Amino acid sequence: MNAPKTALVDVIAGARPNFMKIAPILRAIRARQGEHGSGLRYRLVHTGQHYDARMSGDFFTQLGIPEPDVNLEVGSGTQAEQTAGIMTRYERLLLDARSDLCLVVGDVTSTMACAIAAQKLKVPVAHVEAGIRSGDWSMPEEINRLVTDSITNWFFTTSEVANRNLRAAGARDAQIFFVGNTMIDTLLANLERLRPPPFWAEAQLQPGGYFVMTLHRPANVDDPAGFARLIEAVGRATRGLPVVFPVHPRTAKTLANLPNRPAALLTVEPQPYLEFNHLVRHAKGVITDSGGVTEETTVLGIPCVTLRNTTERPETVTVGTNELIGTDPAALEPALAKLFAGEWKKGGIPELWDGRTGERIAEALDSLLLG
Repeated sequence: MNAPKTALVDVIAGARPNFMKIAPILRAIRARQGEHGSGLRYRLVHTGQHYDARMSGDFFTQLGIPEPDVNLEVGSGTQAEQTAGIMTRYERLLLDARSDLCLVVGDVTSTMACAIAAQKLKVPVAHVEAGIRSGDWSMPEEINRLVTDSITNWFFTTSEVANRNLRAAGARDAQIFFVGNTMIDTLLANLERLRPPPFWAEAQLQPGGYFVMTLHRPANVDDPAGFARLIEAVGRATRGLPVVFPVHPRTAKTLANLPNRPAALLTVEPQPYLEFNHLVRHAKGVITDSGGVTEETTVLGIPCVTLRNTTERPETVTVGTNELIGTDPAALEPALAKLFAGEWKKGGIPELWDGRTGERIAEALDSLLLG
């Protein structure tokens, strides 16, 4: 009697944005093992690109992600140093214990580096969130997306826009799987577990009575004078309402030297997943330069203003609650005036952002690897 066929998938995580994306995939693979007797197995590989308790450890605990099977412990460094370190250590892992597939998510350095190392050893690559494009090559993430997708075997996508981008780059329909958004799987699975952060009561925050702001893009935070103008504009545009500002480590350096801050600006440490999304869910609006936050606000129905000239998630604008206003601080006040006047668009939820993306990915992997 032949032994049941098995396949080992390396699931790669390296930085905070990855953790929300891998949790539903790991859960779905485990479910298939139990419900269908699937031989699909995973090895969770943490590259160590980012790791501290606030930025990473809380996410593992809160989202029920198991301890990594392997931690490459690459640590900090320049982008080139991190890329080289991840490639070298992941290559060593594959040479010692080869997997059947390298599954990468998102667009961080670990995504690109592990994809390259795998392909060089003829291990196929699957990319979750493939095909998204901002068109802005000044963003490191855009370079990571382009390189990763150029050497990917199977693409798991969040939108038809991403599908079109991939076809335009030469991908075949048989390689593209339109599955939805694993970030939204994680959000919907945890809605009832969201909880206020410890400072909620002390700051006297009330639902609909404050804003949330996240900023970390170089164009917004690296120039002290420009950052000061932006923060002043935030103070004027939010009309005295509290602005909860979880400060990214990159932003903290510039913020520390800011001479004047609006009295209503409440600066806090980066928040764990459950606390941050509680803040978003009950905010009057969100001001951000992040991509992922715009997906969460779209599903939660919260008005969102994005301080960027381009977005790799256009469906959050065309379907959702997001508005792209550019990086000129002067654009903020008229945008929020619409919100205060009750004129913000209602928005809807993009196709297949329904909480079942992880299941669709696991089913496709099962079929691709096990037949």
